[in-house]
Amino acid sequence: MHLKTLTVKGFKSFASATSFEFEPGVTAVVGPNGSGKSNVVDALSWVMGEQGAKSLRGGKMEDVIFAGTSGRAPLGRAHVSLTIDNTDGALPIEYSEVTISRTLFRTGGSEYAINGNSCRLLDIQELLSDSGLGREMHVIVGQGQLDRILHATPEERRGFIEEASGVLKHRRRKEKTLRKLASMETNVSRLEDLTGEIGRQLTPLGRQAKVARRAQRIQHDVRDARARLFADDWVQASTALETDAEELQRVADELRRLEAEQEEAIRAIAEIEAEAAGLSPRVSRARDTWYALSQLRERYESLKQLAQERQRTQSTPVGRAHLRDPEQLQANAERIARELEDAEHAVEQVEQRHLEAGEERSRSEDEAQAAEAHHAHLVAASAERRENLASLRGAMSTARSEHESLQTRRREQEAEVASVQQRLDTYRTDLERLSGASGPTDEDTAASRASDEAHAATESTQAQLDKAATSLNATRRELDAALARVEALKESLPAADATEAIASAFGDQIRRVRDGVTVEPEHAGALSVALGAVADGLAVREPEALQNILNHAREEGLGVVSLLVDSPNVVRGGGDDLENALHRIKESWASDVVWAPRVVTGGDLAESVRTIVSRCLIAPSLDVACALRDRLLELPDGELTTPGWQVVVADGTVIAAGQARGGSASGATGLEISARLASAEEALAGLRERHDQAVAKHGKASEEHRRSREAARAAREEFARISKESSSNAAVLAQARTLVTSTEEELDGAKRRLEELAAREPALAEKLEHAVGAVSAALELQDEDGGEALERAEVARKDATEAARTARTRETEALLAVRSAQSQIDQLKQRKDAALRAVSTEKAAHAEVERQEKRRRIQYQATSRVLSMIGSVCERLEASLTVADAERERLQKERAGLESRLAEARTREKSQRDALDAQRSKAHSGELERATREAKLESLRESILEELSLTTDTLVSDYGPHLPIPVLDESGETTGEEPFVREAQERRLQRARKDLKALGKVNPLALEEFAALEERHTYLVQQLEDLKASRADLEEIIRDVDDHVRTVFTQAFHDTQEEFVKVFSTLFPGGEGKLVLTDPSDMLTTGIEVHAKPAGKKVKRLSLLSGGERSLTAIAMLVAIFKARPSPFYVMDEVEAALDDRNLGRLLTILKELQLSSQLIIITHQKRTMEIADALYGVSMRGDGITQVISQKLADLR
Repeated sequence: MHLKTLTVKGFKSFASATSFEFEPGVTAVVGPNGSGKSNVVDALSWVMGEQGAKSLRGGKMEDVIFAGTSGRAPLGRAHVSLTIDNTDGALPIEYSEVTISRTLFRTGGSEYAINGNSCRLLDIQELLSDSGLGREMHVIVGQGQLDRILHATPEERRGFIEEASGVLKHRRRKEKTLRKLASMETNVSRLEDLTGEIGRQLTPLGRQAKVARRAQRIQHDVRDARARLFADDWVQASTALETDAEELQRVADELRRLEAEQEEAIRAIAEIEAEAAGLSPRVSRARDTWYALSQLRERYESLKQLAQERQRTQSTPVGRAHLRDPEQLQANAERIARELEDAEHAVEQVEQRHLEAGEERSRSEDEAQAAEAHHAHLVAASAERRENLASLRGAMSTARSEHESLQTRRREQEAEVASVQQRLDTYRTDLERLSGASGPTDEDTAASRASDEAHAATESTQAQLDKAATSLNATRRELDAALARVEALKESLPAADATEAIASAFGDQIRRVRDGVTVEPEHAGALSVALGAVADGLAVREPEALQNILNHAREEGLGVVSLLVDSPNVVRGGGDDLENALHRIKESWASDVVWAPRVVTGGDLAESVRTIVSRCLIAPSLDVACALRDRLLELPDGELTTPGWQVVVADGTVIAAGQARGGSASGATGLEISARLASAEEALAGLRERHDQAVAKHGKASEEHRRSREAARAAREEFARISKESSSNAAVLAQARTLVTSTEEELDGAKRRLEELAAREPALAEKLEHAVGAVSAALELQDEDGGEALERAEVARKDATEAARTARTRETEALLAVRSAQSQIDQLKQRKDAALRAVSTEKAAHAEVERQEKRRRIQYQATSRVLSMIGSVCERLEASLTVADAERERLQKERAGLESRLAEARTREKSQRDALDAQRSKAHSGELERATREAKLESLRESILEELSLTTDTLVSDYGPHLPIPVLDESGETTGEEPFVREAQERRLQRARKDLKALGKVNPLALEEFAALEERHTYLVQQLEDLKASRADLEEIIRDVDDHVRTVFTQAFHDTQEEFVKVFSTLFPGGEGKLVLTDPSDMLTTGIEVHAKPAGKKVKRLSLLSGGERSLTAIAMLVAIFKARPSPFYVMDEVEAALDDRNLGRLLTILKELQLSSQLIIITHQKRTMEIADALYGVSMRGDGITQVISQKLADLR
C-alpha cells in the first residue's frame, strides 16, 4: 500500500487543478520559502480528515479555499482527492485502488467521498485507522510537529503509539459505549419511576371511567332532545318563509301594473314634447325674420347718416401745402448708393474668411463624430464581450452541474444494480432449495403481499426521486442563467467617467442619480429618455456646491457634467393637468400611456426626479406617441395648460408640440441597467429560494426512496426467512418464484435506467467540453482585445472634440464679423430704398392730388343720388317689419298652450311615480322581512350543524316532529314509543342537563385514557426488562474492549521501547535514551515519558537540550513508532532544518532504512536529502500568487 496520486484544486495557493504522482520510495518536494510546499502537507492532512484550522495554519476552515489574487478572482470551493494503491489489501475494502476526496464550499458545506460515493468523515477515519492512520496523524510530521511531541503530555505521547497500533478505534468505540451506558442508566431510572407512577394512576382513572360511562348515556338524552327541538324550529321557520314568498308574489304583480301605467304617462309627455319641438323652429324663424328686418332698418338709417356726412366732406377742395421738391430727394438717393457699393466690397472679404472657417469647422466635427462613433463602438463591443463571457460561464456551470448530477445518479444506479443482482442470486439459491415444497400458510401469503407492496412503493419513490432530480436540475439551470444575467448587468453598468472623478473629489456632497431612485423596470428606458443626461448624472443636495462642482469639471477638463439639484427649495410637482388630459382621451391605446412621475416608485431622489419628468408622457411605441400628440393638440383651450409637454418612447424618440427627436435606438443608460439589475436580483432571490426548496424536496425524495428500499429489502428478507421456515409448503415455492420474477424485473428496470444514464453521459460531457472551450475562447478574445484600444479611442475622441470646439469658436467669430458687415449693408440699402421711395412718393403725390380733386367732384354727385334712393327703401322696410311682428306674436301664443299641456302631463306622471315608489318600498320591506327570515333560518342551520353536526334534511328525516320518540329504560333498551310534544321534550332536556350537572366534573377521555394507560403500563414493564438485559451486554463488551486494548498497547509499547533505544543510539552515538511508563500498573491510562541523555551530558529535562538535539530526540521517538508499527507512508515537512551536516547524515541513514518498508514524502531545502530521493517535485510561486509545480524522476538523470 502506498500513496499514488494527490489532486488539489482551489486549496490554498493551488488555484488550478494540480496533480502529484507518487511512486514507492522517497519523493522530495523542494522550492523557495513561501512557494506553497507546506500546502502539499496540509492538503494530505485535510483530505484524510483533519478538522483543526490551526493545524492547517489558518484561523478558520474557510481559509483553505483559494482567496484570490490581484489577477484572479477567489474560488467558491476547495477540492482535494487522494488515491491510495491498495493492491496488498492493507485497507479493509474490496478495491485495489481507493480514492478519498473532500470538498469544502465557501458557504460552509462540506462533502466527503470514497471512490466517488458520498460518505461521512467517520467512515474515512475508521477506514484509515485500520492501517495505523488515525486522527492524530502521527505519519504526517509538519512544521513545529517535533516540538509538539516533546512538549506533549505523557497521555498525548501515548496517543501516538495507540494510533500506530490501531487501538484508537477501539478506544473511541469504548467511549461511545460508555456514553450509551450512562444514557441507558438514566433511561432505566426514568422508566422505573414512570412505571410506578402509571401503576398509581390506574386506580383513580378506573373510577373516572365508570362515571364517564354514565355521562355518555345522559349526553345521549341531551343530544336527542336538542335535535328534536331543533327539527321543530326548522319546520316552523320553513313554513313561515313559504308564506312570505306568496305575499311577495302578490306585491310584485301590483308593482308591474303600476310600472306599465308609469310608462304610458312617460309616452304621453314624449308626444307633447315632440309637438313642441316641431313648433320651436317656426317660432325661431319668425323671431329671426323680425330681428333681421329690424337690423336692416337700422343699417339703412346708419347708411343715410353716413351719406349725408360724406356729402358735407366732399364739398371741400383737396389741399397742396404738404408736398416736397422731387429733385432734391433724387440727389440724396444717389449719394447713399455710392456708400452702399463700398460696403458690399468689404463684406465679400469677410464672407470669404467665414467660408474658410466653416469648412474647417465641418472637417473637425466630422473627425470628432468619427472618433466618437469609434469610441462608442469599442465600448459596446467590450460590454458585449463581458456579457457574452458571463453567459458562457453560466452555461458552463450549468453543463458541469448536469454532468456531475448525472454521474452521481449513475453511480447510485450502479450500486442499486449490484444490490438487486446480489438479492436475485440469493433468491435463486433459495428457490432451488425450496423446490418441491407445498402447502401454503397465512404467514407466507402475508409476507408475499408485504414484499409486493414494498416493491411497488420502491418503484413509486424512484419515480418521485427522478421527478425531484429533474426539477432540481431545471431550477439549477434557471439559477445559473439568472446569475449570469446579474453578472452581465453588473458588468454592463457605465464605466468610470467624469462623474466618477467628481464623486471621488466631493465625497458625501454628491451621489449618482440612479442610486437614489427606484423605477418600474419596464419603464426604465423611457424614463431615462425623459431625464436625458441627468439619468447617468450626479445629484447634489446643497445648491451652494453646484458652482464648485462645475468649476472643478471645467478646470480639470472633465467634459460635460449633468447635475440634479435635490434641494427642498426647488419647486415640486406640476403637470397634473397633463395626466387629467390623458384620462379624457378615450382611445384604446390610451390605457398603455403612463404619466412619467407614476413610474418612479421610491428612493431619496424620487420627488426631484418626478419634478423633472412631470411634463412627460411615456408611450409604448412611436405610433402611439404620434397619435397621442395629435389628440393632445386637438384638446380645447384651457384643458391642457402645461407648457413644453413631451411624449417619450423607450427607443429614444421624443415628440413635442412643435418638434421631435428620434432615429435609431441608443444604448441603455445606467438608470435603465440599474432597474434591470434590481429586477434581476429580485428574480435571483426567488430562484435561490426555489432552488433551496428543490434541494430539500430532492433530499426528502432521496431519503424516502432509501427508506422504501430498506423496507423492501426487509420485506424480502422476511419473506425469505418465512420461506425457509416453511420449506414443506408448496405455495412457498410459487411465492419464491414470484419473488425471483419480480426481482428479475426490478433488475431489468435498474439496468434499463443505468443504460439510459450511460447514454446521456457522452452528450453531457460533450456539452461541458464545448462550454469550457467557449469560455476559454472568450477569455482569449478578451485578453487580445484589451482596454488599450479603448484608451486610445478615448484620447482621440477628446482631442477631436477639443479641435471641433476651437473650429466652432473661429467660425462663430467670422460669422459675427459677416453679420456686422451685412447689417451695415442692410442699413444702407434701407436708406437708399427709402430715398428712392421718397422721390417716387412725391412725384406720385403731385399726380394723386390732381386725381383726388377730380374724384371728389364725381363722388359728390354719386352721394347725392344715393341719398334719394335710401329714402324709398326705408319706407318699404317699415311695412315688412309690421307684418313680421304680427306672425311672431301668434306663434308664441301657440307655444304657450303646448307648455301648459306638458305641465299637466308631467303632474299626472309624478303622482303615478309616487304610487310606484310606495309600492316598491312595500316590496322592499317584504324582501327585507324575507331576508331576515332567511338569515334566521341560515343561523338556525349553522347552529344545527355546529351543535349536532347534522344537515337539516338529515335532522328532519331522523328527528322531525312527525316521527315517534322511542322510550328507553335505565339499561338503554327500547320499551315503547310516544308522539312528539315540544313541552315534554323541553322538560326532558332540562332533566338531562340537571342529571349531567349532578354528576359534577366528568373526564370525557377517561375510558380511552384508562385503556391506553393500562396498555402502556404493560409495555413499559417489558421495556424495562429489555433495558436491564442490554445494560449487562454493554458492560460485558466494555470489559472485552479493555482487555484487547491492554494487550495490544502493551505489546506496541514494548516494541516501540526497543526500537527507541536502537534509533537513539544511532542518532546519538554513545548516548542513552528510553521510554518510561508513568503508571505501569494501569496499562489502560498510563502515560509515556521520554528520557534522553546524549553522550557526555547529564540532563534531567528535555528542555535543556539544544534545538538540534530536541529535533533528533523527537525524530527518534517517531522513527521508533514507525519501525515498531510500520505505516504504508510517512510525510515529513522540513524535519532536518535545525540539524547540522553530521546529524543530517545520521538522520538520512534512518530514512534509508525506513525507505525499505514505507513510502516517504519529504519537504526539504537540504541538498543531501534531495540526493536520496527517487523523484523531485519543484514548487514555485508565480507573479500572480498561484503555485505551480514541475516534477522529475531522478532515475532518468542517473
